[in-house]
Amino acid sequence: MEQTEQTAEQNKLAVMPVGRLLFSLAMPAIAAQIVNLLYNMVDRIYIGHIPKVGSLALTGVGVTFPVIILIAAFAALIGFGGAPRASIAMGKEDHETAEKILGNCVCTLVMLSVLLTAVFFCFAEPILYAFGASDDTIVYALPYMRIYVLGTLFVQITTGLNSFITAQGFASVGMKTVMIGAGINLVLDPVFIFGLGMGVQGAALATILSQAVSACWVIRFLSGRKTLLKIRRKNFSFSFGIMGPVLALGVSPFIMQATESLLSVCFNTSLQKYGGDIAVGAMTILASVMQAAMLPLQGLSQGMQPIVSFNYGAGNLARVKKAFLLTLASCMTYSMLLWSVSMLFPRVLARIFATDGAMIEYTAWAMRIYMAGMCLFGAQIACQQTFVALGKAVHSLFLAVLRKILLLIPLIYILPAVMENKVFAVFLAEPVADVLAVAATVTLFFCTVWNCILQTDRVADTIEPKAGERDAQNRI
Repeated sequence: MEQTEQTAEQNKLAVMPVGRLLFSLAMPAIAAQIVNLLYNMVDRIYIGHIPKVGSLALTGVGVTFPVIILIAAFAALIGFGGAPRASIAMGKEDHETAEKILGNCVCTLVMLSVLLTAVFFCFAEPILYAFGASDDTIVYALPYMRIYVLGTLFVQITTGLNSFITAQGFASVGMKTVMIGAGINLVLDPVFIFGLGMGVQGAALATILSQAVSACWVIRFLSGRKTLLKIRRKNFSFSFGIMGPVLALGVSPFIMQATESLLSVCFNTSLQKYGGDIAVGAMTILASVMQAAMLPLQGLSQGMQPIVSFNYGAGNLARVKKAFLLTLASCMTYSMLLWSVSMLFPRVLARIFATDGAMIEYTAWAMRIYMAGMCLFGAQIACQQTFVALGKAVHSLFLAVLRKILLLIPLIYILPAVMENKVFAVFLAEPVADVLAVAATVTLFFCTVWNCILQTDRVADTIEPKAGERDAQNRI
């Protein structure tokens, strides 16, 4: 029975109609990302509404974002690098290698957790001052960060290993991972923050407790009977032969997230210099809205990844092309919708996080500048994540470096030097970098991967399919 269920999951990736398969995998992933969005944002919403000190406390917690993002980036390095490699191995029917990848990733995540916890806990205060904290906001930032980093192991396990669940086609299980933690966090936050009077410390404690429950859920599933890839003690090791390709592929999503941490530092320090705490507080809200843009797009790309990786490993490029085109259309539709909302109703979005009138007006003005290029970002995500799903580590790494390191970070400092309105110039750096990065990404994709798929299709059209392939096509 167990073997039959596992075979059915693999057959689904190979023969189910691509449109139905994509959305059967993507919709739970999108739901999970939306829940994860609430998971990450609920702290800020409650903190922003703490009587009298809400805006200042929100700004203080915003200064901790670079650390939170960096912790998640290391989970992405392993999870988003290992899961596609495991999917490709499964597509080649090399189940043993796929399980070795999983075991090595578990071991690496634990080692990284110990190191990150020690560094961020011991050096929390100087790190926060370097990241843009002021004497007024450090009293909120420091206790939140020190409690949060104690749960680093739970974040690494939940985020890093949940990718292996989704990559096997168990999108609904991956969604439950996030929903369990989010539900617990949603209940505990008001209890700890307001009921027990713990303030920002209560928000951090609620987060790590909920992450702990999610981590237990992930481990339990990947050790159980239904999973295709199982955590086995014999695979707990760090082999450079296995982890080298994983790290090479994971570098791109790692840089995408780690540079978000660096960007947050650059934005916060520049805005503190030119606009003070209110500008940093507005940036905290904008970063939350940007997460609303990114997480559902990442959910779509997560739904696409096992289809593209598995069928690429199996040599079925026609399904790879169909999955990409559907993902591209869906991502573009969503990014256009979010752009419209942010342009038309910025004050509504700002009021979710703040009650102070001055903060709301400042954020609404900044949002129309900062989010101006969001309408194009769907193409960036679809193309870049397809590079990752295909195992094209060099291409995805270049694109990750291009947008943030080569374009956005220099623009944060160049534009204020040449424009009179310094704060406007800092916010303007984001849409300028977005437009340039999207143009480069789409050009590279259609000059490399897309041309290869078209050429392969032309060859495939002249070859009579084998009997098994004809059966699969008939089932599609």
